[in-house]
Amino acid sequence: MSEARTVVVVTAGLSQPSQTRLLADRLAAATARELERDGHGVHVEVVELREHAHAIMDAMLTGFAGGDLARAIDQLTRADGVIAVTPLFTTTYSGLFKSFVDILDKDALTGLPMLLAATGGTPRHSLALDYSMRPLFTYLRADVVPTTVFAATDDWAKDGSAGHDTDRDANPLPERIDRAARALADRVGARRNDGPADPFATTPSFVDMLDG
Repeated sequence: MSEARTVVVVTAGLSQPSQTRLLADRLAAATARELERDGHGVHVEVVELREHAHAIMDAMLTGFAGGDLARAIDQLTRADGVIAVTPLFTTTYSGLFKSFVDILDKDALTGLPMLLAATGGTPRHSLALDYSMRPLFTYLRADVVPTTVFAATDDWAKDGSAGHDTDRDANPLPERIDRAARALADRVGARRNDGPADPFATTPSFVDMLDG
């Protein structure tokens, strides 16, 4: 088996349980399945932004993240791939989701394979993934896979896992989840994240400077 890959899931659902977390779990499971099919071990780590809401606001005011939030950011920057899922409000990502992105270092997501997904009340808002979320992460130089996944409330009613209609032709959500997971797994399998660059790696030690 090849070296293990770490996939971090960032989910911005505000309620418990939430459709956003449900979609995030489905995407994570499908991605793990695809990576295992390719011979990779997989670690999936979940960052629930709801649990860090107050800390995110503190970090915006002070410029520093501490405690569990700092550990969550460290998880994210060391991931081999990221699945980011947010509910849509007024046709765009939630304020909590955007606030979390705002406290990240501007280079934290550079080259990182990402899968974007969102939940909303009606399919009319599905294009927000491409005119709102994708430009945000393109600006941050993340490697966003072409397929995004949107789930409206009706999609869950038709979904086979909910015990209703199992015909995949009647609901494209399962197929779209599988396609997006395959795309993310391809990129995660081809690239390993060695973690953030050490800004002091080339700084000589005191011993070296005294010898010089």
